[in-house]
Parts: sequence; C-alpha cells; structure tokens
Amino acid sequence: MSLTVTGGWNDAAAMVAIGTRIDEVGTLIRDGGAFYLRRDVGGRYQLELHRTPVDLVEKRVRLVGTLVGPNLVNADGVAPA
Repeated sequence: MSLTVTGGWNDAAAMVAIGTRIDEVGTLIRDGGAFYLRRDVGGRYQLELHRTPVDLVEKRVRLVGTLVGPNLVNADGVAPA
C-alpha cells in the first residue's frame, strides 16, 4: 500500500491533500447511482469510475486512484482484494 491514513475517526480522508495517490482496501458499495469504497480504516470514498464494476459490489476490493476532492477518488483501478 502506498498510503495509510491514520488519525481522525471517520474523516481521515479530509486530512489528505487533493492530488494524493490512494491505494486502499475496503468494501465496494453502491448507493443509488454512485459507488463508494467503505474503507477498512474507517469512512468512505466516493468513486469516479471509468468502468462499472457491478461484479465487485459488496466484495472486498483494492482501490488505486487519485484524490480529486474531499472523500472523492478518481479510480485508476478497482480489483478483488
């Protein structure tokens, strides 16, 4: 993993700078038309995806991408963890 966020309890991502590379494991969830990573370290990221990984919903995944807004990640990849 290239980034481990510690501190804070549910807003840990708010302490990470925009443009930071993200490499984390968690559970992929879908809420309405949006996808999120429920992070193992707490909190969640909303995902900007280039493809729709419906086969991975509610499964443990590894997310690699770039933080582009508060709790918003532009995903380069989502794969089974």
